[in-house]
Amino acid sequence: MPRAEPPPPSPSPASSPPPAPSPTTARAAGRGGLAIAVAKVSFILFGFIQQLLLPWLLGVDGYGALSIVLADVSVVNNVIVATGIQGVSRAVASAPPGEVQHAFARALRLHAALAVAVATAFFFAAPHIAAFVKAPHVTLPLQVTSGVILLYGTYAPLVGALNGQRRFIPQAALDIAYGAIRLLAIAAGAILFIRAGHSGVLGATAGFVTAAAIIVPIALLTTGIGKPGHGGTSARDHLAYLLPLAVSQAFLNLLMQTDLNLFRRTVGQAATDLALTGQAADALTGAYRGMQLFSFLPYQLLMSVSFILFPLLAQAHAGGDTDAVRRYTRTGVRIAMLLTGLLCAPIAGLGPHVLRMAFPEEIWTQGGTALRVHALGMGAFAILGIFCAALTSLRRERWTATLTGIAVALVAMGCLYAVPRAPFGPQMLLHSALATGAALTLAALVAAALVRFLVGEVVALAVPLRVVAAVAITIALGTQLPWLGKLLVPLEAALLGAIYLALLTLFGEIGRADLALVKQAFGRRSASRPA
Repeated sequence: MPRAEPPPPSPSPASSPPPAPSPTTARAAGRGGLAIAVAKVSFILFGFIQQLLLPWLLGVDGYGALSIVLADVSVVNNVIVATGIQGVSRAVASAPPGEVQHAFARALRLHAALAVAVATAFFFAAPHIAAFVKAPHVTLPLQVTSGVILLYGTYAPLVGALNGQRRFIPQAALDIAYGAIRLLAIAAGAILFIRAGHSGVLGATAGFVTAAAIIVPIALLTTGIGKPGHGGTSARDHLAYLLPLAVSQAFLNLLMQTDLNLFRRTVGQAATDLALTGQAADALTGAYRGMQLFSFLPYQLLMSVSFILFPLLAQAHAGGDTDAVRRYTRTGVRIAMLLTGLLCAPIAGLGPHVLRMAFPEEIWTQGGTALRVHALGMGAFAILGIFCAALTSLRRERWTATLTGIAVALVAMGCLYAVPRAPFGPQMLLHSALATGAALTLAALVAAALVRFLVGEVVALAVPLRVVAAVAITIALGTQLPWLGKLLVPLEAALLGAIYLALLTLFGEIGRADLALVKQAFGRRSASRPA
């Protein structure tokens, strides 16, 4: 489902802020938080542009093949990134002032060793991964991307060290720079290899490795490598912290990539049975990935709610403030539902138009109808992500990991049942979208029940009913909008978004209190500034 790389991390909660920060400290924290937010948006934007360029550079079949490579390496690579950043950030933030550099050096050595081991294992597993997805021609590109795992195993701890020292502006600068470098390197690699008569997919993966090789020394110049010494947590304690985090991240990333991998496996087998080439299966996979790019936007953007709200939930839970826990949970879930509808309804309503605006004809003609369904399924995934963030904030990490693992199994079973029953072509995309959406909706309902068990009623029943009604009407209107050209698609989407909000206002879901909240969030806050 998602992109191949995670966004830059939010400031780590490993170290609690002082009870009464000075105005200078507060301003510095505000600038750091703003820098991280800009880095997040920039990272998503660079990745989005990259995905829009690749079908035109590689062809739809090459785009499909590369999508499988990036999806499979991301399952492993994102675990390396998450554990590297969070693990080192925690080690550095919890070390006494005189031992920070010792703790950093110790953690960096451990993560570098883990990266070597994992990258080596992935290199030798690549042929088996390619065979599983019925795409043996991606074996070499997969092996090349093991270099990304190795390099990220160094880069992520360096970012984690900046995060743990609350050096958020250098951290954000690195991530923005890397996003731009990666975009240029992947595009340049694809173009150079194609002009030389080689595989554009291989060139793109070589560019990916090159980008990682460029950013690592830049990061080292920013952070250094620490100092030898005995400070910091022991390797055993550090690994004990990393293990549950790695398991949770592995389940999350498997969930994000299961449908694409099983789709490629199924269409690859179908192409073989029909005596078609592997390019036919890759092209269909490219259409599916293009559809995913837009349908996954609600999840990517909605996670900003968890970065802002759920640290407050975790703080309230730690302090035993049950009223605040209920209030923050209800607020977060309601906002998530309203925003999910706002993002999903225009995408689903304008499905074929959205793809036609961005991609070659082979993608929008095959994936347009399926996008209408898949966008709604990813809306359920966004809600699931919010509930999982709430469970994690309530110190129920094992529940979150278990629920994510169950969701992976549900998606896998649904895709393995539904997709092979469709004829080769666009119907396979539609069946996969239906199966994935149904599985994620069920998982979101289970997550809602778990949160309700912990904190009581999560949200009034009228809220989802009003949102569903507004979404349904907006989508119905969107399907009637004609194709007016690429430049007018964003305006049509804005019109549908306005209709959705107007319907919620008409239904009584949005009122003066919401407008006051918006003014408070975006208005001038001079009253809160020190005199």
